[in-house]
Amino acid sequence: MKRITLLGATGSIGLRTLELVSGFPEEFAVAGMAARGSNPELIADLCRKYAPAAVALLEPAAVDALARLLPAPRPELLSGIDGLVALARDVDADVVLSALVGGVGLLPTMAAIQAGRTMALANKETLVMAGRLMTAAARARNVSLLPVDSEHSAVFQCLVGHNRGDVHRVLLTASGGPFRELPKAKFESVTVEDALRHPTWKMGAKITIDSATLMNKGLEVIEARWLFDLAPDQVQVVIHPQSIVHSMVEYVDGAVIAQLGVADMGVPILYALAYPERRPTPGARLDLPRVGQLTFFEPDIEKFPCLGLARAALEQGGSAPVVLNAANEVAVAAFLDRRIAFTRIAELIERALNTIAHREPKAVDDCVVIDAEARRLVHALIGEAPAVVR
Repeated sequence: MKRITLLGATGSIGLRTLELVSGFPEEFAVAGMAARGSNPELIADLCRKYAPAAVALLEPAAVDALARLLPAPRPELLSGIDGLVALARDVDADVVLSALVGGVGLLPTMAAIQAGRTMALANKETLVMAGRLMTAAARARNVSLLPVDSEHSAVFQCLVGHNRGDVHRVLLTASGGPFRELPKAKFESVTVEDALRHPTWKMGAKITIDSATLMNKGLEVIEARWLFDLAPDQVQVVIHPQSIVHSMVEYVDGAVIAQLGVADMGVPILYALAYPERRPTPGARLDLPRVGQLTFFEPDIEKFPCLGLARAALEQGGSAPVVLNAANEVAVAAFLDRRIAFTRIAELIERALNTIAHREPKAVDDCVVIDAEARRLVHALIGEAPAVVR
């Protein structure tokens, strides 16, 4: 029986993970759950079903609401970022699955690593913000970092049984999002509804917008660099509209190994939870004759400048990826709230990267400070009061 602490229990990855826990009741149990807290009723239902020992909610008011919904005996209730950190660090778990969206996952993920817990990573932003620090901490504590993102899980699977020194490059696939064929001249009129229509994956709003701008792939390039200890130029992106080939590894002899499958996040989630074993996953199976064709294209950096901005931030290193991520989160939230145009997302990110003074974070607390600085700047550029930074 593996005990799982789930950070981000009410998001798409979290709920899919809980479905898999239900499907394998003899193998997995929920030790702890964390969420932002926007839906206390859902969290209460999950507590009744999965009986975690502790629950942490980012929003303190949500903790009060949850307490009213759950009569005693109830899980230990924790609040705020300190509560998420305590949950990740102190609850006895075999695996911590980090599926929080955005930079809020940084401190809880580092706390779990420092506590020596095996990490299943779906929160790419943690490695974007603090890849050097996270991987160093994992090595020091002998902690496994198991990827949950479909692309990074694919790379991980293609590396099993091979010498890492024989890797020539990694090819991360991208669907191209809803605007792959849309002329650049029409991007100015893109609506929120347009951007949320992802052609192949059903995901949360933030990651869906990131996929529309290709920032999601840019963040994944940075994540892959740290997760697999690669040079920046060893991580490349290829557009693959069918989303069947999830990623590929090319070796020094020219051999390319790919991982293929239907678009189902249950596969990489279960692979990470059961690793090094595999479990039968209920769901559709790949039918290549029915798929017919697999096509691949170079990404268009002029149409999708966010991908180029992410690459530039990776090459610059230091604080640049922290600024990139923070600026993107604020800009995407503003677009979803219909306060800025779709094309302004990249403009705000570039402005932040060119404005925030460059330095090298020595600890995760430095990343938190840089993150807050970038958020304040972008809020100011948008013309609104800064949000409270926790």
